[in-house]
Amino acid sequence: MKRPIIAAVAALSFGSAAQADTLVVLAPDYFASSWGPGPAIKEGFEARCACVLEFRTGDVLPRLMLDGARLEADAVIGLGTEELLRARQTGLFAPHGQDLAPLTVPVPWEDAQFIPFNWSYVAFVYDKTRLETPPASFAELLDRADISLVWQDPRSSGAGLALMLWVDQLYGEEATAIWQNLAAKTVTVTAGWSEAYGMFTNGEADMVLSYTTSPAYHIMAEDDDTKAAAIFEEGHYFIAEAAGVLAGAAQPDLARDFMAYILSPEFQGMIATANWSYPSALPQADWPEVFRDLPLPERAIFLDEDTADARRSPALAHWLDGMTR
Repeated sequence: MKRPIIAAVAALSFGSAAQADTLVVLAPDYFASSWGPGPAIKEGFEARCACVLEFRTGDVLPRLMLDGARLEADAVIGLGTEELLRARQTGLFAPHGQDLAPLTVPVPWEDAQFIPFNWSYVAFVYDKTRLETPPASFAELLDRADISLVWQDPRSSGAGLALMLWVDQLYGEEATAIWQNLAAKTVTVTAGWSEAYGMFTNGEADMVLSYTTSPAYHIMAEDDDTKAAAIFEEGHYFIAEAAGVLAGAAQPDLARDFMAYILSPEFQGMIATANWSYPSALPQADWPEVFRDLPLPERAIFLDEDTADARRSPALAHWLDGMTR
């Protein structure tokens, strides 16, 4: 899950030990960067496994699709919930072999191949100095004429796709009119999160599509409490990132050990402030105080991957129609 940091991402290069087994994990660039969770996770897992953990970075799903069985990796981390069906359909994944009882995510999760390691809700984040009274519902957002928005294209962004499915679930066949309404409030629709969030922090829009956890970064890293997520009474769309074991793993036992590590309190304790998201297997009482203090929606909106896939085309048709009228 992308965090509210506008920065260039540099992949972290990890060394190897001559006589130790090496576990290769494909991960997004941010994950293994110096400001991501990768360095601490590498140190923690290597202390347990007497092995070398090597992160190879890139766009995870495209690498899976392009390389297929030729992919030289044992495990994958960083697949978004909107990507799991396509990842599963590659046939490249083996059972993770873990008991998912430790999970604390707010939706049912029973999956033999993928384990969520973090999660959040998609939300519109606002600046309190620009917008003193945020909308308390999606309906109020639609009624307000004093709010400018920036958000992401559902064809290129996981958050944008979540917004499209969120609107689809709330408004169904009326979604075309909803998108027409939102278009009138929209400064621009960007390809990805970073560009949209940068426009927001530069003061070019009152609200930006991001996550309920985004304000935690500003509070903890910048000592800035002026950013907040508007919590809507209709509920918010749940989104997560997941990990899995590759069927062609050269180190299948180490890969499953890594899956177990993901569910451990040690790993989970690194997620909130390194990934700026909620940990997937840690009770709320054990979250950092800033995260415990963030407001949470009363309702989680989430579609299983088959339903989301079935709704994607009709929802996109509504989006295109509403955005071009």
